[in-house]
Parts: sequence; structure tokens; C-alpha cells
Amino acid sequence: MTDLCRHPGRRSPRRLRHILRFWRATRASTAIEFAIVAPLFIGLLISILEIGIYFFAQNVLQTAAVQAGRLFLTGQAQASNLTQAQLVSSVCPNIQALFTCGSLMVDVNTFSSFGGANTSTPTLTYNAQGQVTNSWNYTPGTAGQIMVVRLMYLWPVVSGPLAIFNPNVTNGTSLIMGVTAFKVEP
Repeated sequence: MTDLCRHPGRRSPRRLRHILRFWRATRASTAIEFAIVAPLFIGLLISILEIGIYFFAQNVLQTAAVQAGRLFLTGQAQASNLTQAQLVSSVCPNIQALFTCGSLMVDVNTFSSFGGANTSTPTLTYNAQGQVTNSWNYTPGTAGQIMVVRLMYLWPVVSGPLAIFNPNVTNGTSLIMGVTAFKVEP
């Protein structure tokens, strides 16, 4: 007969030893703690990586916009009658590591003053297939005119486990822009 049956209010010393040994055991506690914290940690790492790549891509696109604007600023684009397709072709080698050149949107406008120049984010319109249907301007300026060059791209956003970075466009993408404004040299 066991100790428990003889004395129902008392626990056996053997059983008490097992309970105390279990309570003091810490060999697997690190693994259990890691299993609890790991999903949050990995989700945070994915989000940080995604945001870092996004800002790097934004910087690359801004640099490309400044380089494209320099062609207009110095009059090279006007002298060679550079078309919109040729402008994309000249920008593409600098950005093709991160961007699909066929999806790059180019908007080149002239304005009478810097105060009237539009550098804001455009409102995009889409067709049934989810493609942007905006018609973009391409107006190479003349000497002394104010110009704005905008390069735009719909960057795909992978909402990580923590969804720290949310898309700003309805189709799961974020519009990133490179913008430069300048006065064409005489």
C-alpha cells in the first residue's frame, strides 16, 4: 500500500522529491524562452530588413531623378531631342538592380515659378488588371524655365509578421518617388 493511501492528507517524500526536482529543473528553460521570444524577434528582423531595403531603393530612385534632371538642367536633353523612352533607357542602368525599368513612371513638367511647381505625390488611377493608367507629361523645358522631374515606382510591400511597414497604395505596393526641381541653364 502506498503512502498516500495510508495517510491521505500527507504526500509521500518520494513524490515531493519529484515535484521539487521538476520545479528546480532549468535545463530546457532557455529553449522554452527562445521559443516564446523567437517569433517576435524574427518578425522584427524581417520588418527592419524590409524598411532598410525600401529606404535604400528610395535613395537610389532619388539619385536617378537628380541625374536625369541634370540632363535637362544643362540643356543636353533638349539639344539631343531626348524622348521619354530614351530618358528611361539612360536612367535604367543605374536602377536596374532594384527596379524593373518597364514599370518606371516618368513625369517631366515645366512651370513659370518655383512656387507653382508641383512636386507632390500624384493620385494614381488603375485599370481592371491593377495597372496604372495615368498619362504622364513629358515637356522638356527651354532655357530659363523651371522644371520638375519625377521618377515614380510602385514598390511591392511584403507585410511582415508585425506589419510595421504598410503599403500606401491599395494593391499592396508603396509609391516611391525621386523628385528634382531646377531652373534650366541659359
